[in-house]
Amino acid sequence: MSHVSSHHHDVVIIGGGGAGLRAAIAIAEENPDFSVACVSKVYPMRSHTVTAEGGAAAVIKDNDSLEDHIYDTVSGADWLADQDAVEYFVNRAPEEMIQLEHWGCPWSRRPDGTVQVRPFGGMKIERTWFAADKTGFHMLHSLFQTTLKYGNIVRYDEHFATKLLLDDEGRCRGCAAIELRTGTVRAVLGKSVIICTGGAGKAFPFTTNGAIKTGDGMAMAYRAGVALKDMEFIQYHPTGLPGTGILITEASRGEGGILVNRDGRRYLQDYDLGQPLEVDDPRHPQTRTMELGPRDKLSQCFIKEMWAGRTIKTKDGDAVHLDLRHLGEKKIDKRIPFVRELARSYAGIDPVYQPIPVRPVVHYVMGGIDVDSDSATNIPGLYAAGECACVSINGANRLGSNSLTELLVFGGQAGTHAARFAMDHPDYDVSGLVAQADDERDRIRRTYFSSPAKSGGERIAVLRKELHDSMEEGAGIYRDADSLEATCNKIAELWERYANIALDDHTNSFNTELTAALELSSLLDVAQSMAHSAMERTESRGSHQRLDHPERNDDDFLAHSLAFHREDGSAPRIEYSPVTITKWPPGARTYGADSGLKRE
Repeated sequence: MSHVSSHHHDVVIIGGGGAGLRAAIAIAEENPDFSVACVSKVYPMRSHTVTAEGGAAAVIKDNDSLEDHIYDTVSGADWLADQDAVEYFVNRAPEEMIQLEHWGCPWSRRPDGTVQVRPFGGMKIERTWFAADKTGFHMLHSLFQTTLKYGNIVRYDEHFATKLLLDDEGRCRGCAAIELRTGTVRAVLGKSVIICTGGAGKAFPFTTNGAIKTGDGMAMAYRAGVALKDMEFIQYHPTGLPGTGILITEASRGEGGILVNRDGRRYLQDYDLGQPLEVDDPRHPQTRTMELGPRDKLSQCFIKEMWAGRTIKTKDGDAVHLDLRHLGEKKIDKRIPFVRELARSYAGIDPVYQPIPVRPVVHYVMGGIDVDSDSATNIPGLYAAGECACVSINGANRLGSNSLTELLVFGGQAGTHAARFAMDHPDYDVSGLVAQADDERDRIRRTYFSSPAKSGGERIAVLRKELHDSMEEGAGIYRDADSLEATCNKIAELWERYANIALDDHTNSFNTELTAALELSSLLDVAQSMAHSAMERTESRGSHQRLDHPERNDDDFLAHSLAFHREDGSAPRIEYSPVTITKWPPGARTYGADSGLKRE
């Protein structure tokens, strides 16, 4: 690793996916004279946003309302969402979706030319906009091509940010990042910073998340002194392909697909999710009912079916069947063509003629970097948006199709506020920041390249597999004190062993072994916050289900958990902050044909 170079901008964005690109556009619009750095581990079009399939939620139909969307989101979150943030999100969503169309996103249309929307799990009214079943692909393309018209956005593609740089007054002023092509450490400096690095699904072995989603941004903020909020809430998507974890989008159920067990029974009717209609009934599928219940409950139903011995045995473990055959080839090819392509390519099944085996798979982290209603952290000048952040609109369970809209709403908000902060705080000490980047380069050399005693040391793949196994066994869909304690102890052990990690590759250019080692350190930090936050929350709520504490406890736990990093690497300090309640006090979380917002 050679001499550290410094690069000067007004605002630095870490992450080049949907939230990061939306933030870049917002900054360029707020101040066209600003220089905006976009630091991304991958080329932006390879960011994970591109894989999203089903759609993005926003009120557009005449029979829908902002209030209904707010209620569905709050109740879906099991009342752990901050309702002021949800109100802001829902009110901004339609404007953002229309703006994205103006930027080129080809939303699917009805015959009369209006925007087509489909039903999604946990929502009482159809409000999910879509572009067939490649919505994230088209959204990211539209955002990326829009950024190209702004000459003041400077991209640092294939740069891995490893440390936030803070000035003497404690304000965030940039990051240290490794240029993967050369191994050079760069100090990318600005007057404010936005983290948009996505989630951390790779803390688990079976996930829809791509290999790049290793919690790097969460870990950087955590180490810098920002709390990670609500990290115990991990969303399992109920329909992933066994063996690969490839997502079969919720749109397949929104279009009318059904879930059946080994006996051919639509088993969700046995778990307080309403009663099924015949698939040829024009009212099928029913919103907030059966297959269109929320993801946390559908995943929990699968586990109960497995415990009862009613799942289907496959070479890759237990599964149930997602049956689309009644939709017919024409509808499948028009509305969910990618589902057919994925099933044929990765399961050897054509869903026109055969049901698809599916099982729950880790999909999303509801928690993340603690931010306020302006997307700001407790470190001045540091903002976060997207899955890496917790604002919090998702609470204990995210509703499907809210996340893509969240990228737009809060990516734009973070960009605007970061630009204004930069205008108000223009000066910083460059020399002190570059010195921190020098120290980071030296730390990486010392930790991974300079110790001769590490020959024969710990291997990345071994530590990562043990982490995966421990997280799945101890912090999965159902947890208890014993399983969580075992996971917490295992992570502490893995951290000790990580200090003796061995790398065979000491070259500078595209050193993927070094990248994997750095990603593993992020995963260990993030997993530690997940496990300890889950241990301390002795109730069941949303995606956090404790077998030893099966009831929701609003008296003690209607609150956000906050995990604070300790410099010595020991267990995080866990604190709590209140949930913001505006109009919707906690109530029973019910699903079925008669559920949803009740009006006088």
